[in-house]
Amino acid sequence: MLSLRHLSILLCTTLLGLPGWSQTKPAKIDALLKQYVDYGLFNGSVLIAEKGKVILKKGYGLANMEWNIPNAPDTRFRLGSITKQFTGMLIMQLAEKGKLNVNDPITKYLPDYPKTTGDRITIHQLLTHTSGIPNYTNVPRFFETQAKNHYSPAEFIKTFQDLPLDFEPGSRFSYSNSGYFLLGTIIEKVTGQSYAQALQAFIVRPLNLQATGYDSFSDIIPKRATGYEKKLGSYVNAPYLDMSIPYAAGSLYSTVEDLYIWDQALYSSQLLSDASRKTLFTPSPGSYEPGFGYAYGWIVGKLKAGKDSISVIEHSGGINGFNTIITRVVNDKHLIVLLNNTGQAPLDNIRQNIVQILYDQPVQTPKRPVADLLRKAALTEKEAVVRQKFAHWKSDGNHEVKEDAINAMGYELLQHGDLTASLLVFDLNVESFPDSWNTYDSRGEALLTKGDTAASVRDYKKSLELNPGNHAGLEQLRKLGIATAAPVSVDEDTLRTYVGTYQLAPTFSIIITRDGSQLYAQATNQGRLTLVALSKDKFRVKEVDAQVSFVANAEGKIDHLILHQNGNHIKGARVD
Repeated sequence: MLSLRHLSILLCTTLLGLPGWSQTKPAKIDALLKQYVDYGLFNGSVLIAEKGKVILKKGYGLANMEWNIPNAPDTRFRLGSITKQFTGMLIMQLAEKGKLNVNDPITKYLPDYPKTTGDRITIHQLLTHTSGIPNYTNVPRFFETQAKNHYSPAEFIKTFQDLPLDFEPGSRFSYSNSGYFLLGTIIEKVTGQSYAQALQAFIVRPLNLQATGYDSFSDIIPKRATGYEKKLGSYVNAPYLDMSIPYAAGSLYSTVEDLYIWDQALYSSQLLSDASRKTLFTPSPGSYEPGFGYAYGWIVGKLKAGKDSISVIEHSGGINGFNTIITRVVNDKHLIVLLNNTGQAPLDNIRQNIVQILYDQPVQTPKRPVADLLRKAALTEKEAVVRQKFAHWKSDGNHEVKEDAINAMGYELLQHGDLTASLLVFDLNVESFPDSWNTYDSRGEALLTKGDTAASVRDYKKSLELNPGNHAGLEQLRKLGIATAAPVSVDEDTLRTYVGTYQLAPTFSIIITRDGSQLYAQATNQGRLTLVALSKDKFRVKEVDAQVSFVANAEGKIDHLILHQNGNHIKGARVD
């Protein structure tokens, strides 16, 4: 398999020079992107417009690694959740024509949907993720059990329609693909067309978008990029996903060029009147996160540009093998489109650096991830050499040392049968992050595979010392015949005092909810996570390596929490 760092970088370039500062901005952005490409952090296509004019459009890396086909401005990428802005537009077009009302209950258009919940949920709430309908992609083992199957929209709705609501409709925000799936079926009911046909009739053909449509695995789609994911330092084809699953929440494909046409049309009344476009871009009060609100398929808020703030309308997307972002700076008519086909690229960071360049501000240059370098060294060098190199990478300021990335790489080596290299990697992770329970838990598993039971028990005990709620560690010690303490139980009255929203940063909050004796946490634009009690006021996050402590003020009321993760302890003030 080809390594990204060996791919051609200077591919399919269009640089349009503009007078003054703009002559240097395309070159600066290009140089920045080359660095991300060189570090294996981006592989895709980019378009940047300044004041409505394209200053850079370019492909980086390969659209198809098997055939050595380069990415280009006309390469077609799966968009993931960028699809939602097209769904929002379709709904508003139908509303403007008088075909529906966004304040109507969804059962008016979906009579087969359960009335006990559907009568209380409006189209507006689906659009703004305030319906309370659980997100189907958060269902346990969803991607293993359902994502490869083909469903009709009506069939798939039955898989989540009877789930209890996460909260009372309209009371809070929680990102839900289920809501946008339902919007697709409402569009079909109202138009009498399939979602794909309605998209073509109301948006694609009027704008003459030549490379945008509903993706399907069986269709022959010219210049379609293949989706990849990184494994063992190289790339593999991304897992199959039947595109009937993301549907109106994430099934479209497009190019950076078509998305520029889309962006320009949104400044005009070509698709929608001025009044309706204002509604389209108006966020629902209190939704999404502090400083940002969720409108109809768009996130509206502010980004930093040096010491100043700029207003943006944007959305990102992620789907097997792809991640994407489109950011519109409407006041200045700037546009940033990044489409990546190797998954998990740091697009928010790239976008922020491009914003800095557009406003003549300094950038934060990317750091080379240490995980791939460490993997290669662990497989080919003696331990003393690996340790020497790792110490240098940690201290030189040019490399990024992330606990979770190193941990994942250690597991890859373990699963691949490279036990010696795996143990060395886990050793280095424990030494680098000695306060993380997960590093000891992971090494404990590798030591058990080696047959060193005594050392494995030692590590599992250490992980439990740092995190008494590590249920996997508890279970493993029980299997080994080691006595363990009983789990901690917290009464419901105490749990009720923790429920609320806690702001950790201007654009990042954690919402704490309760269902009986179970406490949950949901971070900005993320799924709901389970909290397991370590003590009366400290909980571990079941799904990730993190802990949450609740802290009371002098009057005994909970006024903030502390998120403990990756060696950081971040305070979040209670805001409701």
